[in-house]
Amino acid sequence: MSAGPRDEGGIRRIRGALAATPRGASPEEDWRGANEAKIEKLRRNRLQRRAGARGLELRHSAYGYALIDSARTRIEDRNDMTLDEIEAWLERD
Repeated sequence: MSAGPRDEGGIRRIRGALAATPRGASPEEDWRGANEAKIEKLRRNRLQRRAGARGLELRHSAYGYALIDSARTRIEDRNDMTLDEIEAWLERD
């Protein structure tokens, strides 16, 4: 009679199918959310580079985004701008 597979003291290997995705979301929904997050991150990075080329800094807070100039003051005295507003401001000047 055999004792079955031995662990040999290493990492255990589990064989079997993966469980359903968390919260019952389909894999397509998970990827779509990841793609949207990636697009937003790339857009934010592009706007940071454009602001940096003008000597400005793009900052994010709980309220939104702000452009900071070299004197450390906020542009238009706002810290609640959206990425659309930041992009419009950078295109304007």
